[in-house]
Amino acid sequence: MEEIFNNITQAFLLTSWLERFSVICGIIQVLLSKNNKVSNYLFGILGILSGMYVLFTAGLYAEIALQIYYLVMSLYGWWFWISNKAETEQPITKTNNKEWLIVGSIVFGGFIIFYFLLRFITDSDVPVWDAWVTSTAWAGMWLLARRKIENWILLNISNLFAIPLLIHKDLYLFAALTAFLFVIAIFGYIKWKKIMSYQSLTSIK
Repeated sequence: MEEIFNNITQAFLLTSWLERFSVICGIIQVLLSKNNKVSNYLFGILGILSGMYVLFTAGLYAEIALQIYYLVMSLYGWWFWISNKAETEQPITKTNNKEWLIVGSIVFGGFIIFYFLLRFITDSDVPVWDAWVTSTAWAGMWLLARRKIENWILLNISNLFAIPLLIHKDLYLFAALTAFLFVIAIFGYIKWKKIMSYQSLTSIK
């Protein structure tokens, strides 16, 4: 445990200011998401754009493609949250059966596509693991954009597998961030659950 902490500390000291900025924006974004603030997307987009530059300089072009997806979903989510003309924000709701079918398509369809891309086009040594983390994150981001409470479950499934994957790749700083996001997502689910209960009470009045 001490060795992992020392590695995280050393990794932080060795990272560029832009990489730190990207991580900080990611932390702010998930904290704002937990508290049901639409401004979470502003910090999410800033973190994505700065992270894309870091990935580009590192030559991780496949990861840039994933970040582009996150960027598109963030822009869509921002628009969707504020598009309701009758209310200031879209209400939080549960995922219905039709939406679960879409989630399943994103998870398993994305997994198959990403696995074959990693397996046969890249030199990835963890195609199954990486594909699963990515596809579940895609589904979670879609649910977050649609203001579905289950987004926290999908995102934490992704986080749960991402933490050991990042440690395996010696990316201790990002592993620590992902562990933090895992904990925040739990509180985010609880917070959104309370907001849903409040919405139900106010709609009755």
